[in-house]
Amino acid sequence: MLSRSLPSPARGKLLDAAVTLIRRNGFAATSIDQLCTAAGVTKGAFFHHFASKEALGVAAAEHWLAMTSPLFAEADYHALPDALARVLGYLDLREALIAGDIDAFTCLAGTLAQEVHQSSPAIAHAADRAIVGHATTLEADVGRALADHGVVDIDAAELALHFQAVLQGGFVLAKAAGDPEPARAGVRHLKRYVTLLCKGERA
Repeated sequence: MLSRSLPSPARGKLLDAAVTLIRRNGFAATSIDQLCTAAGVTKGAFFHHFASKEALGVAAAEHWLAMTSPLFAEADYHALPDALARVLGYLDLREALIAGDIDAFTCLAGTLAQEVHQSSPAIAHAADRAIVGHATTLEADVGRALADHGVVDIDAAELALHFQAVLQGGFVLAKAAGDPEPARAGVRHLKRYVTLLCKGERA
C-alpha cells in the first residue's frame, strides 16, 4: 500500500499563509478571510487556533523565527575555521538571499514591527523577540572575531543587533525603491565595516 503524507495541521497552514500574505500586503491589509482562503481552512478553524487576528500576528512572528532558524543553523559558513570568515560568510548568505520578489526576501518580523509597533504592543514585542533571537545566534562568532583581532571596545551583542538594523533598513529601502539593490548594497557596506573593524581600522 502506498503511504500518504498527512496534510499539515490547520494552525500550521494558517501560519504559513500569514508569512506569505503579511510580507506581501502588510498586517492590516491581510484579512482573516484571506488567511483562511490561502490556508484552505474554515473561519471556524481559524478561531479554534487563534483567539483573534492579533493572536495570529504574535504566533506568526514566533513561527517566522522557528522556520528561518534552520536555514542559518545548517548553513555552510559554520564549517569555516576562522570566526571572521564565519561572520562574513553569514553576511554573504544574507546578500545571496536578497533575490526575487521583494516580499519573498524581506523579514516578516520587521514588517510587523514597522506596521503595528503602536497599535499592537503584543505583536511588536513578538517581532522584537524574533529579531533579537536571531541576532543572539551570531554573538559567539562576532565576539570571537572581535577578540581574535584585538577589538576590545565593541560589544558583540550590540554589533550582532546592528547587523539586523542594517538588514531591516535595507528591506525598507528595497520596498520603497521597488528594487532589491539597496538592501544588497547595505550588506556589502556592512561587510566592509566588519572587515575594517577587525583589521584594526575604524570605518
